[in-house]
Amino acid sequence: MARVVLPENSVKEISESIDLLISLLFESLPRRDQRNWARVYLNGLVRTKGKKTIRNIAGTGASSVEQSLQQFISKSPWDWTPVRRSLAQHLERTARRPLAWVLQPMVVEKAGDRSVGVGRQFVPQLGRIANCQQASGIWLASSEASFPVEWTLTLPGPWTSELLRRRRAGIPETARSLTPAQDAVHAVQRMATTWRLQRRPVVMEVANSDLPQSIESFALHDIPFVFKVDGSLPVSFGGAGRHKPGPHTAPARELIDSLRSQRRVVEWTRHGRAEGAVTLLTSAAVFATPGEDRPAPPPAPPTPLLLLGAWTEAALLPSEFWITNIGDRPLAQLFLLAKLTDRVSLDFTETCEPVGIRDFEGRSFRGWHHHATLASVAHAARLLRASRDRLPDGGPAGRSVGDYAAPPRAGVPRPAAAARPPAVLPRPLIPGQTSRRDFIR
Repeated sequence: MARVVLPENSVKEISESIDLLISLLFESLPRRDQRNWARVYLNGLVRTKGKKTIRNIAGTGASSVEQSLQQFISKSPWDWTPVRRSLAQHLERTARRPLAWVLQPMVVEKAGDRSVGVGRQFVPQLGRIANCQQASGIWLASSEASFPVEWTLTLPGPWTSELLRRRRAGIPETARSLTPAQDAVHAVQRMATTWRLQRRPVVMEVANSDLPQSIESFALHDIPFVFKVDGSLPVSFGGAGRHKPGPHTAPARELIDSLRSQRRVVEWTRHGRAEGAVTLLTSAAVFATPGEDRPAPPPAPPTPLLLLGAWTEAALLPSEFWITNIGDRPLAQLFLLAKLTDRVSLDFTETCEPVGIRDFEGRSFRGWHHHATLASVAHAARLLRASRDRLPDGGPAGRSVGDYAAPPRAGVPRPAAAARPPAVLPRPLIPGQTSRRDFIR
C-alpha cells in the first residue's frame, strides 16, 4: 500500500492536536515519562515514512530511544482501556453528527508463527485459509468521518490452551478463544455497560452461525443493531392476522424477493464519491429464532425484527440483506446506517493504515493493544484536524443514541430520563406506509 506523506504544515498542526489529546486522554498514565513516550510514539506514527515499526519510529542510530519505546509499548503495564474510553467520550463530544458504532474486521497476514494471535485459519474476508491475525475495530461513525476507539484480537485455540505460549505472549488469564464476532459482541457489551457512552446502533456483519447469540447478547443490554446477514439465512415470518397463516420459514433472499412489488427507490451518495447511486429497498417483519443448541424457553415470545433487502438499480435479484431491531425508522435511514461500513472502510484505508494500524511486529498481547490504542489516537488526530480544515463550524447535531428505540428487557423497566422520550417497542415498517422515493445525502 502506498504511504501518504503529509506536508510539513499539516504535520505541525497534527502534532499540536497530539499534544492536546495527550492532555485529555492519557491522564490514567501515572508517570510523566510515560506520557512523553506516548507523545514520541504518536508523532512517529504520523511522521515516519514507510512501515511504522518501533525501529523506524526511533530512527537510525537511536538505540536508546528504540529501547525506551520498546519498553513503553511491549512491557510497560499501563492500562489501555481508560485511554480508549476517554477517546470515545472525547469523540462523542467533538465528532460531527455521529450515528452508530461500526464493527470493522482487520486481517493481518504474517509469515511466521511468533506474533501474538497468529495462526492458520479460514478468513471470510479473504475467502481462503491464511496465516494471519484476526482483529476487529469498533468505530464511531458518521456520514463524514469515522474513528476506531476499541479493538479486539482473536486468539486461536493454541494461544489460550498452551501454557508456555500463553505465558510468553503475556496473555491474561481472562482471555478466551472465541470467534471474531463473539469477541466483538463482548467488547460492545463492555462499552455499553462501563464506558458511560450514549446508546447508538451497532452495525456489523454477522455469520449465520453467530447470529442467534449476537441477537440475544444485544437484546440483553437493550443495544439497537443493524446486522448484515447472508441471503441464505433462514428467517421466520407470518403467523399474525387473518391472511397471514404461519409462522413460516424461508431463506432471507426468497422472502425479500417475494416482496419486490413493494420496493422503494432510494437515491443516495456513496461515501468518498461525488456521483449518486440508486438502490431499491423493501422489508419484512421477521422473528429471531434460537440457535440449535440454545432452545428458547416455551413462555418466551419471539423477538420482533425487521429484515431489510436491497437491489442495485439494474439487478434482477436482491444482493444485500440486514436484520435490525430498530423498527420505527424509515427504510432510507436504516439503509444509511447499514452503509456506514463503507465510510469506515474508506477511513481505514486512507487514514488508519497510513498511521500504522497493521504494522506492529512485537510478540506480546499487551504490546499489540498498546500499539492499536496509539494508532487510534493518531488516526483521530489526523482526521479531526482534516475535518476542522474541511468543514465549517456548527451544523446540525447528529441523531442521539436515545433516538433509536430498542426492545426493553422483559420485566426490567428502563430508567427514566428527563430529556429523553420513553423508549418504545420496535415497530416493523409496513411496506408502502411512507413515500416510495427517499433521498439520502
